[in-house]
Amino acid sequence: MLHGHGDDGYRHTSDIVADFSTNVWYGGEPAGLKEYVFSQWPRVNRYPEVLAESLAARAAAHHGVPAGQVLVSSGTTETIYLVAQAWARRRSTVVTPAFAEYEDAGRLHDHQQNFLAWEDLHAETVINSDLVFVCSPNNPTGSLLGPRVLETLLANHPRTVFVLDEAFIEFTTDAETAIPLLARFDNLLIMRSMTKAYAIPGLRLGYVVASAPVVARLTRARAPWTVNALAAAAGHFIFEHFAEVQPPTAQLLADRAAFATQLAENPGLEIFTSHTHYFLGALRRGTAAELKRGLLDRHGLLIRDAANFRGLTPAHFRLCTRRPDDNQLLVNALAEWTASRA
Repeated sequence: MLHGHGDDGYRHTSDIVADFSTNVWYGGEPAGLKEYVFSQWPRVNRYPEVLAESLAARAAAHHGVPAGQVLVSSGTTETIYLVAQAWARRRSTVVTPAFAEYEDAGRLHDHQQNFLAWEDLHAETVINSDLVFVCSPNNPTGSLLGPRVLETLLANHPRTVFVLDEAFIEFTTDAETAIPLLARFDNLLIMRSMTKAYAIPGLRLGYVVASAPVVARLTRARAPWTVNALAAAAGHFIFEHFAEVQPPTAQLLADRAAFATQLAENPGLEIFTSHTHYFLGALRRGTAAELKRGLLDRHGLLIRDAANFRGLTPAHFRLCTRRPDDNQLLVNALAEWTASRA
């Protein structure tokens, strides 16, 4: 899906006062990152490392795994398409609702695709696929897959590779990474993002942590030089200063709770629970597409129309928590919009 994602303000002529459509941390890049990346500018005069090997080694050391178990990418979306390519013409299951690129990547590489609703995924679920794409924390719902559920699924399906997208793991306090399970299971592939929590999606950076054979399979399908030198430099900076560059997750979640509570008081809305700083809402009347246009035109506020997530409806939208003052702007604008349709 080339279009239809959040953060698409560049496609509109209205000035954007506040962008609730993206799950990226609104506070901007970590202090010192921009200056460091600019200082690395001479690196663009030469080719970057073919596979960003030194960054892979640094990520591996950070997670306590061998270097051969990490592969750096130009963001999670590249990883998704690489996984689909490495298992081309095989069977895949997508747990929905989900990021559209899992489905699109599978279609591009001739997968036989199945879809499994999130509520139907539990420890005893029987899956007949070569791959399973599941996102936890889930995008767009903010739901979490329990560690015992994942552990049991891995044990019960040794010939199925579970592709676990942890792009938003930094935005919850209710779950930890599944990377420790790699010590026991070879059929787990974990995708990590380095752009959401550190507010650098324009640089495109992520990585895979998996067993050495899985990483080798991905590497055989990989194009060279997909990670540019400045993105790799940003990755080194983040790991070098890891403790200091984390987003204020506890405060974000407290702000989300207050934001969601205010919105839930609007009788024209249904607001859904979430373990992250983003969450789903649904209109009781009208469509999210209409709402998106109205909020943008009248208030300069951008939301994510979530109708194109498989399993959701034209009434669904996704919001990401911002500063309390911005959140209040949206609370007021939604009250005005729903009142006009009561």
